[in-house]
Amino acid sequence: MFEHEKASQKTRRRFLKDVAAYGGAVSLAGAAYFSTLPTLAAQQAMAAAGPPKLLGLGLYTIRDLMSDSAAYQAVLSKVAEVGYKEIEPADRTDAKGVAYAGLEPKAFRALLDKNGLTMPSTHSSAIDGPDLEKTLDGFQIMGIKYTEVIQPSNPHAGIAAPVPSPTPTPAQAPAGRGRGPAPPPTRTTADVKKMVDEINAHAQITKKFGIKMLVRMDIDVFVPLLDNAEMMPYMVIADNTDPSLVTMQIDIGWAAVTGQDIVGMFKRNPGHYELWHVKDVVGLNSMTPQMSIVDRRRASYFVPAGLGQVDLKTIFANASVAGLKHIGIEQDNAASWGDSLAAARVNYNNVMKLFS
Repeated sequence: MFEHEKASQKTRRRFLKDVAAYGGAVSLAGAAYFSTLPTLAAQQAMAAAGPPKLLGLGLYTIRDLMSDSAAYQAVLSKVAEVGYKEIEPADRTDAKGVAYAGLEPKAFRALLDKNGLTMPSTHSSAIDGPDLEKTLDGFQIMGIKYTEVIQPSNPHAGIAAPVPSPTPTPAQAPAGRGRGPAPPPTRTTADVKKMVDEINAHAQITKKFGIKMLVRMDIDVFVPLLDNAEMMPYMVIADNTDPSLVTMQIDIGWAAVTGQDIVGMFKRNPGHYELWHVKDVVGLNSMTPQMSIVDRRRASYFVPAGLGQVDLKTIFANASVAGLKHIGIEQDNAASWGDSLAAARVNYNNVMKLFS
């Protein structure tokens, strides 16, 4: 995860205009709108009706509501009330770095159980070292089935460095995630293959705990390689990892922004995309094939699922090709619209409609 950058009032006005064009003007905090949403029982019935049956929330979406351990614990009940059944934490952003609300594994598992939640994946990486097995044992207790690439062997490392920037005020509606523009190619095929060897080696360790490695696919992995402009890091990783040990966690928003053929990605490596970060984007229709990744990122910004220009219906129709097992809703800039939990609710409701 990366920090947001400042954005102009013009971007917010453009967002509101496009929302009106693509789905009606939605006030995320509007009580009138939320009174029309299905009841919790109805949402759960919808979830049981079709794949993937359970929706998860990337807690990065509501990180502004997790200022400390107490707030972290309190907000999980609200997430469950929306209808979410899974969560995915990220220790670098949740509760200002308080991983798992600062609780020991058994206590955090009890908190999940209390709220009817599970946590199949985490971005709280297991760090290679003397405490690795203790960490993985804790992951197993909490029910984690996928962990991010063990640090420092991260396939993102060195490909693109984030540009720190302050968190915007609610009125500043940032474009996209708000990270700095992607740099020119800096990695070769050999560089990425070396990382792949390390990923595979670490996967043999996590395998002992019933845990797969996940490769989180942010914008970095879509930067072409230095020695082969037709290839990108994610291709090398997917082509050279065993899907029974390593899964790709596609970020649908960033894949769309960078112009990827998402269904084609699934067909290239079928069954290798068990985890999805579902996002929607406005600005795609104005892009051209000649635009750089930098310009694409600047021209786009995230909106609740169903209110943007990503063809989510077609992507979901190919879920079986991808090997989809877990959906994680994630809207990076949700808090900028005034109420991140309300945004999480809109996302949930709209994604559920894809199964009707």
